[in-house]
Amino acid sequence: MVHLPGTFADTLAVLAVALGIEAAAGYPDALYRAAGHPVTWIGRLIAALERGLNRGSARRRRVAGCAALALLLAAVGSAALAVTALAGLAGPLPALLLLGLLGASLPAQRSLHQHVAAVETALRAGGLEAGRRAVAMIVGRDPDRLDEAAVCRAAIESLAENFSDGIVAPAFWIGCLGLPGGALYKAVNTADSMIGHRSPRYAAFGWAAARLDDGVNLPASRLAGLLIAGAAALRGADARGALRAMARDARRHRSPNAGWPESAMAGALGLRLAGPRVYDGTLVPDAHMGDGRDAATADDIARALALYRTACWLQGGLVLALLALCLSLTG
Repeated sequence: MVHLPGTFADTLAVLAVALGIEAAAGYPDALYRAAGHPVTWIGRLIAALERGLNRGSARRRRVAGCAALALLLAAVGSAALAVTALAGLAGPLPALLLLGLLGASLPAQRSLHQHVAAVETALRAGGLEAGRRAVAMIVGRDPDRLDEAAVCRAAIESLAENFSDGIVAPAFWIGCLGLPGGALYKAVNTADSMIGHRSPRYAAFGWAAARLDDGVNLPASRLAGLLIAGAAALRGADARGALRAMARDARRHRSPNAGWPESAMAGALGLRLAGPRVYDGTLVPDAHMGDGRDAATADDIARALALYRTACWLQGGLVLALLALCLSLTG
């Protein structure tokens, strides 16, 4: 019997339910229209804090950014702890279902698959221009500068990186700390997305959010790379190539985390990903991940999506195995 909230088995049970619900149903459009999404709620709070506090000298902005992040985490953490405590009053099974349902809003397995698959579909049905429009929904680089191979690489890179910070990382923190852990992670990740930029407006104010996001994603990014390599072994892709590319290239990426899943995906598919890219008209230097083909195709997007699905199943299987082990040890 799982008793909620409290033990590691409890948080793993919540995670298993959350991943199952999200994989099966995603986040329902009707619910989004009626109540929004937790990320949008967090985003509104971040925007309000930024408007009120992001002013003055660079030093003052950095201090204000630290204060804003602390306020954000206090608000989100308190809300998640309160919900967890109230759910526990309902008894083990209702609490498990309620917390699993709420936790299902934090990973984005289904949504990510849909957005990347849309790029493949657009390329096949509408050619380069349609592919550019579809990939612009998931990447920040200038789509008009991308040829078909670059569109395909961008989609695959986005799939790999977002597998780490959009699926594995929230799952990791739910598994460790329950719904509060997942909610706090999502708050940090959303803050980094909104204010963690090296622009004049956000470089100082978003410094704390960017650094904390790097830290909380460290374990998940490595795990994501290993899951992709494991998926490659199961799907007949190049698992050894994935491991070699991670060992050689991951630390060369300009991000301390994105290089792990991107290099694993590149090695598994025999591609060369990342490298210099153009954002808002500015060339951003970066190392290449993998040493395979530059000429990625829509077929490579399909292969990447197959690896992604298998990696998601592997993650779910790992959660269930850990849960079974915990329950067997506790009787």
